[in-house]
Amino acid sequence: MYLDQAATTPVRREALEAAWPYLTGEFGNPSSHHGVGERAAAALADARSRVARVLGMRAGDVVFTSGGTEADNLAVIGIALGDPRGRHIVTSPLEHEAVLASADHLRRLHGFDVSFVDVTSDGVVTPEALERELRDDTTLVSLAYANNEVGTIADIAGLSAVAARRGVPLHTDAVQAAGWLPLAGLGADALTLAGHKVGAPKGIGVAAIRGRLPVEPLIHGGGQERDRRSGTENVAFAVALATALELAEAERADAATRASAVRDAFIARVLDSAPGAFLTGSATERLPNHASFCFSRTSGEAVLLELERRGVTASSGSACAAGSDEASHVLTAMGIEPRVAQTAVRFTFPATATLEDGAAAAEAVAASVAALSASFS
Repeated sequence: MYLDQAATTPVRREALEAAWPYLTGEFGNPSSHHGVGERAAAALADARSRVARVLGMRAGDVVFTSGGTEADNLAVIGIALGDPRGRHIVTSPLEHEAVLASADHLRRLHGFDVSFVDVTSDGVVTPEALERELRDDTTLVSLAYANNEVGTIADIAGLSAVAARRGVPLHTDAVQAAGWLPLAGLGADALTLAGHKVGAPKGIGVAAIRGRLPVEPLIHGGGQERDRRSGTENVAFAVALATALELAEAERADAATRASAVRDAFIARVLDSAPGAFLTGSATERLPNHASFCFSRTSGEAVLLELERRGVTASSGSACAAGSDEASHVLTAMGIEPRVAQTAVRFTFPATATLEDGAAAAEAVAASVAALSASFS
């Protein structure tokens, strides 16, 4: 049972079928001024418009990237350097490494001051906490819509309103939210996505940045993507992303309702049956398919190995902190002791999961933790 949807999802057949013509007969370069190139350009423009409709933005706002990491880098660094009113940005200690590393790049190489907004023990950023960090020279706020490790959902509409009142653009990393939460009407000035989280292939993402915002490109060259990201566009994967995102959005409400029921039953069973387990993140404001725990009497990696022996694939947290054996920066920022944070395990269910799947997974968790608890006590 694969319960690591937050890391990546299977590619949808519809996305592959939509991409196939642009990997074969319709192979043109969309910058070429002949029939083959113009057909590729038309497909790219159509994909851009379809993505924009889901996001409630204009087609010209949508920049196709190589994935969520590049999209975050372009949004954070590109906006901060585009036309800064100052050298100050605000983010949170819970952000994805792509955002935190981009902020650190601005600090180290461009003299920016980076402020980290206070977070609650559930991983919530309140509008009041954001207001306290804003200054007259703040040039960007970057806060995730939903946390990848603990699943806590941010009130992006409320946070965007706070930033807008101070004239500060807000970027939100919506990589984990896509397919589970509404993406339009958030009030954000920039929003980033990764295709492989919604059933498109790995290697395609979106940085949707309002056209009125100047953006300093990270990749220079022929001026593609409205001079925001040069390079020959990946037409096939852009079409695949548009197809997968539309399908995810069409299915979202029903999928969220079903997954929430599975999640809630699973959480209750795990907390009732697994020794030393406690939930991380918000008990109420969390992604519909997301459950994350610390198993304080064990080791998170040992739990994962036991689970895999029992046919359940889960994760210790972010799949993007490759090779790290340190405690999660998200959990420690929420006040969890580093030793306990290293016992973290994340479960993210597919939209197709049933209550029976959740019950079987909870049984495997209880058995795994019980088998390990004695050796770690």
